[in-house]
Amino acid sequence: MSIEDKAKAVAKNVEGKAQEALGNVTGDPEDQAAGKAKQAESKVRHAAEDVKDAAKDALK
Repeated sequence: MSIEDKAKAVAKNVEGKAQEALGNVTGDPEDQAAGKAKQAESKVRHAAEDVKDAAKDALK
């Protein structure tokens, strides 16, 4: 996983956690759901990069 891709995934996760927390404080279910979706997107990005890394390692 490149450092840039990893940073983007981490940033998306942090953004999602912040938005979910804001939704929890304000009671806004849309913010809560959007925050959880961003966190899920971050997990998918990490998983995709892990697969790429594993494929690169297997080809060595």
